[in-house]
Amino acid sequence: MDTARENLAAPLGARLRTLRAARGMSRRILARDSAVSERYLAELENGRANPSIGVLARIGAAIGVDLAALFRPPSRDAAAAMALLERLDPEDRAAARALLERRFGRAADKGERIALVGLRGAGKTTLGRLLAERLGWPFVELTREIERDYGADVAEILALSGQPGLRRQEYRALDRLVEESARAVIAAPGGVVAEGASLDLLLARTHTVWLAASPEEHMARVAAQGDRRPMADNPEAMADLRAILAARSPDYARADARLDTSGRPLENCLDELERIARRMVAKG
Repeated sequence: MDTARENLAAPLGARLRTLRAARGMSRRILARDSAVSERYLAELENGRANPSIGVLARIGAAIGVDLAALFRPPSRDAAAAMALLERLDPEDRAAARALLERRFGRAADKGERIALVGLRGAGKTTLGRLLAERLGWPFVELTREIERDYGADVAEILALSGQPGLRRQEYRALDRLVEESARAVIAAPGGVVAEGASLDLLLARTHTVWLAASPEEHMARVAAQGDRRPMADNPEAMADLRAILAARSPDYARADARLDTSGRPLENCLDELERIARRMVAKG
């Protein structure tokens, strides 16, 4: 591979890997949805392939982005802003984000809606139900709303429409839910942050809490629930999970609050979550 191709292939591979991880897609799923072999995708992500426009178009369609998005770097201003934010400590970074959102964000009524975001196994359903009981509010799983609106489960939506179709249904269900419910505790799917419009809507219309945990705890909790799919025939399951968490963390971090559930008793997490929820709603 000549130098010009190497200069293009490496950032393209990194960009594809980040987009795939943000959507929670394993390489195997992307291979199935794009009709591009898993081995070739590995070569592409590692900067060793020379794909055609047709191959890239199929990959982009399977992920749910246009062809240009596979190559599009951040603007100079955006890159400079991100570099500045990276130099701040976490507390100052959160303050800077809040300032930007107050100055330039879309103003909207969040009502008495608490949304829980995070990867599978973070405790969104368990803690969400218990929080709703304490507050006396309805509890809603956005995934169930998507399935009800579509008339099929998520697996069937993915089989029929792929990730782009699922993301469209997710936005529609969320938009309907926030319009109909002035008060609710909402458990959002882990991949809701993969679609910018859905994440913007969630942040604008709900008080959002990121339930965080270590990759090991995420995996252990999913397994404890009897779901072995993340590990079945996938020796790279933990590596995939770490990549997904790394790709999504910047978007999860846009939430109004963060609660780390790692290694903590359920009651302890619930008490803190209730304090966070009541404080956010009181502030409006």
